[in-house]
Amino acid sequence: MVLKGRTSQTILYIAFLALDLSLFTQLFTFSPLRGMAANAGGRYVHPVANTAAVAGPAAAVVQSVHVDGAFDLPVVQQPKKDTNYVSPKKDELTQFAAVSQNGNIGLLAHNYLSGKVFSRLVPGQIVHVLYNDGETESFVITEILRYQALDPKSPYSSFQNLEDEREILSVGQMFDRVYAGDHHLTFQTCIANDGISSWGRLFVVAMPKPAATSFETGMLQTYVSLRP
Repeated sequence: MVLKGRTSQTILYIAFLALDLSLFTQLFTFSPLRGMAANAGGRYVHPVANTAAVAGPAAAVVQSVHVDGAFDLPVVQQPKKDTNYVSPKKDELTQFAAVSQNGNIGLLAHNYLSGKVFSRLVPGQIVHVLYNDGETESFVITEILRYQALDPKSPYSSFQNLEDEREILSVGQMFDRVYAGDHHLTFQTCIANDGISSWGRLFVVAMPKPAATSFETGMLQTYVSLRP
């Protein structure tokens, strides 16, 4: 990981973990994240025009995401140099730019907007991604991760696994847990509890789907062709 010092590294972790990002907009300057997942494989796509927010040789610009029986939502990009941005619109997801530079995909949404649908996802569901260049890729949901922020008012909070209380991760370890490693996709939103909107975090992790059959490929192509 090539970051300008421990401070920049921690700041980047804070940005991805705090979906009430307006608190941090005026406070932090970000360094580009490069090489966090040096062994990441999968599909790398060169950026297309007007996609500076996810610049980098491994950047894949997502246009929309479809999960059978759950949702079909457009994806917007974070403005250039604003990794705090999460769409304030209903029925819209935001691609986390820094993660894209590693060949992985992070999709963010507020829990009172499109993030609501993330809690309905289950392992085994297929996630279809449509990229801006017209290419498609499918993923299989493999993990549903829920963590409590032990100090939800602090950007430096540690996180406790709600399924295994023995697992407590620092903010940096939490980032690596859900966004580092081999090529994959992660949905992220907050968990509200006890009147606290950012009480916890929900992550839905999906790994690349094995090669599709000709029938599945045809169905996906039909879906893409029917989009407006």
